[in-house]
Amino acid sequence: MTYDLVIRNGSIVDGLGGKPFVGDVAVKDGVIRAVGAVDDTGASEIDATGLLVTPGFIDLHTHYDGQSIWSDRLNPSSAHGVTTVVMGNCGVGFAPCRQDDHEVLVDVMAGVEDIPGVVMTDGLPWTWETFPEYLDALEARQRDIDVAAYLPHSPLRVYAMGQRGADREPATAEDLATMRALAKEAIECGALGFASSRLMIHKTASGSPIPSYDAAREEILEIAKGVVDGGGGLIQFVPDVPAGGYQPVLQQVFDVAEDVGLPVTFTLAIGNAGDPMWPDAITMIEKANAVRGDGPSVTAQLLPRPIGLIIGLELSANPFVLYPSYREIAGLPLPERVAEMRKPDVRERILADKPGQGHPLMYLAQAWDWIFPLGDDPNYEPRRSDSIAARARARGVRPIEEAYDRLLDDDGHAMLLVTTSNFENYSLDTVGELLRRDDVVLGLGDGGAHYGMICDASYSTYFLAHWARDRASGRFSVPEAIRELTSVPARVAGLGDRGRIAVGYKADLNVIDHARLRLHKPIVTHDLPAGGRRLDQTADGYVATIVSGEIIARDGVPTDARPGRLVRGRQPAPAA
Repeated sequence: MTYDLVIRNGSIVDGLGGKPFVGDVAVKDGVIRAVGAVDDTGASEIDATGLLVTPGFIDLHTHYDGQSIWSDRLNPSSAHGVTTVVMGNCGVGFAPCRQDDHEVLVDVMAGVEDIPGVVMTDGLPWTWETFPEYLDALEARQRDIDVAAYLPHSPLRVYAMGQRGADREPATAEDLATMRALAKEAIECGALGFASSRLMIHKTASGSPIPSYDAAREEILEIAKGVVDGGGGLIQFVPDVPAGGYQPVLQQVFDVAEDVGLPVTFTLAIGNAGDPMWPDAITMIEKANAVRGDGPSVTAQLLPRPIGLIIGLELSANPFVLYPSYREIAGLPLPERVAEMRKPDVRERILADKPGQGHPLMYLAQAWDWIFPLGDDPNYEPRRSDSIAARARARGVRPIEEAYDRLLDDDGHAMLLVTTSNFENYSLDTVGELLRRDDVVLGLGDGGAHYGMICDASYSTYFLAHWARDRASGRFSVPEAIRELTSVPARVAGLGDRGRIAVGYKADLNVIDHARLRLHKPIVTHDLPAGGRRLDQTADGYVATIVSGEIIARDGVPTDARPGRLVRGRQPAPAA
């Protein structure tokens, strides 16, 4: 027999946490056909001697709803070993949507996910109206990796209720019936589940709360019933922690899920200081899962490094972006702006100014104790002494002056990392402890969104390099780390056909030089529709990434292969 691909002599990490073993992996027709000693040849072969061979990684929380339409590459994710992404998170997306409501959804995505409106206007053909039609549009595209999608709450609400839905008016009985029917239809045609958000800082570009913000329990319940009617799926939810902790809204969702028998996954964040709220969430999870009694049906998603923003003069946010004096020069090309900012009189005028009104996230750009330079070897667990506040004290200047000067480094290309959460007491220890729980899973890469402020889609590389190699304490073993990146998210999403190296499983694979694995500093590119700007990030150490048996990248360089497809709904595990 001749296989399509044989990976030889690699250290095979099965995805389940088992002890690695040296062997071969053979692939035919997009499926793993043999694991161990393979005598037959492959049309293509990879010598993996001394390298890890792992399942492809699965990212549960992305926003490639637009990029998967206008691009055939889902980077940064596909540059970091990710072979399947789930989108439609936070209840935002582009379907269902009537023609008259295009601007409403663009306004939502521009505000919540920092995607410039012109990018969506130029990049989206809007050849769909219903959610099934949107999935058909996804299926018609070729791309490097697989995509799966939730039915997003905000578009659903606007589609069912029109302007009343956008204005967050209470849903009538007729509205609820419509949403339930549409949810059933979405699941039947391939939605992975249903996603919603109550987060107060999720606002539209025009400054209003998103349509789903204060939706009643009854509305969540009826949509969940529609998911059950269609065959079942996962509920993804973002609670409004800043507005009062994880209670009571999250409990509402847990109760709904228990009533209808659906699993839930939600966003977990750890405060940097003050009384921690995350123990309340863990207690709630434990109670919910104890009642269900069928394993971790409720899971929290946690990023393995600080949640935060990247700020700079080239990006959406910097400490002065709301200052009228800075806004006078903000439209200048970067070299001219830097030259202006280096003038003593301009510096003095900006530093003496006060911020105006703007998006809540912009005010985080002056949290001096939690802001750090992000260099060529990016450090996501920096020392407290490296903060802007500490550096300012060492220089004998105000933090705002230190930030001003650092932004001018590298001719204005410098970046600062704002660690808004997950960095409790300037450490990731709590993150590591929580990630060892079965009811806490990796997630929140946010690929495809926050183009000018966040670049966390590289977290898979960070987790495998920092947590499974470099960190002095609390390290994960390589099998543990690969398990968290593969079979665990596959289990949560209901994608039973991937996340393992075993005969019959989908041939999504990585060949990795673990010792050489290294993140590069994020860069600014202008490759979005209409020349839109975004952050991108690459890595060293990925010898090959394979999707459905086809090599999509070698040594970090993309190939022409585009085997990625739409995953329609939950997938069963292959027969033994």
